Amino acid sequence: MSAEPSQNDVIEMKARGTPPAVQPGAPAPPPMTAPPQAAPSAALGRPAADKQPPGRRRYVIMAAVPVLLLLVGGWLWLTSGGSVSTDNAYIQQDRVTITPDVSGRIVEATARENDHVATGDLLFRIDPQPYRIALDGAEAALASARLQVEQLRAAYEQSVAEQKTAEDDVAFAQKKFDRQQGLLKKGVSSQATFDTAENDLHTAQQALSQARQRTQSALSALGGNADIATDSHPRVLAALALRDKAALDLANTEVKAPADGVVAQSERLQVGQYVTAATPVLAVVETGHSWVEANFKETDLAGMAVGDKATIDVDALPDRSFTGEVQSIGAGTGAEFSVLPAQNATGNWVKVVQRVPVRIRFTDPIGEEPLRMGLSASVVVDLTTGPGAAAAAERP
Repeated sequence: MSAEPSQNDVIEMKARGTPPAVQPGAPAPPPMTAPPQAAPSAALGRPAADKQPPGRRRYVIMAAVPVLLLLVGGWLWLTSGGSVSTDNAYIQQDRVTITPDVSGRIVEATARENDHVATGDLLFRIDPQPYRIALDGAEAALASARLQVEQLRAAYEQSVAEQKTAEDDVAFAQKKFDRQQGLLKKGVSSQATFDTAENDLHTAQQALSQARQRTQSALSALGGNADIATDSHPRVLAALALRDKAALDLANTEVKAPADGVVAQSERLQVGQYVTAATPVLAVVETGHSWVEANFKETDLAGMAVGDKATIDVDALPDRSFTGEVQSIGAGTGAEFSVLPAQNATGNWVKVVQRVPVRIRFTDPIGEEPLRMGLSASVVVDLTTGPGAAAAAERP
């Protein structure tokens, strides 16, 4: 006798689609019905699924990528000859290194780091007292030189008077000699009297010669011109030069800004610090004059010429572009002007594309834009509408 199937067995047979075995004398099980089918998607208001197989869409995308790359590459190739660009470019500005012309201790410092200064503004002052004393000494030396010139002029006039007296003595002695010589021939005068007259004549002639030498010496002391102005005498001119130098040294104790700009590198500018002449103390960056130094590859210079138009983009100002033009092209590569130029006379030499500095000047007003020395920039030079394009067209 077989056992009646349990409830679990009936559930499992329903899941498999097998009707449960009917036992003799047991009531027939209810007929099994198929599970309700899902309603068509159209009946639910949704569009029918795309009948295109997913593999075909993938093939289309894979084929489109190379075609797009070819189109982009062709466009770049067609437009690459019209301009050259580089991002190895930097803003440059004139920088003046301030060095004092005299030595001394700083007693006043008015300029500080990043201060804006105008031409003639006081930067710092060196102790002026030693130079004021030196100026006073130079003034005294100048007065002494002028006094010496007056003394030389008086000595010259005295020597001229002495020469005149000596000339009169010679004339008198000559007359006396001539008279005694005539009397001696007539036998009226003695030989001793004649010899005395002759000796007096020689003495007077020697005194005249000495007087003339003293006059010439006094005239030479006056520069060869007896009527020379006092301040034109060499001694006075030398004293004037020393006085002017002392006055210049005193004026140089006040160090002023040579141009409009911004103060930089002023760490050594401290009150009480001793500075020596020609020693850098600070720098003034002339922010009013800016240009771009762009380092182009040597292979980009073939069609470039002075005057070609350029577009400048400064990294610090992403919302504005500047226009410019090529002002000059460097005389050599950057490596040649470095402190330690590269030496390529070795067996392991590797050719590297060199870069040549090109100066780009701004052609449009910069305005109040905060351009600073050393800012990075990108430069694009147009080779199609400038002197470079004209020169290339003339070449055969």
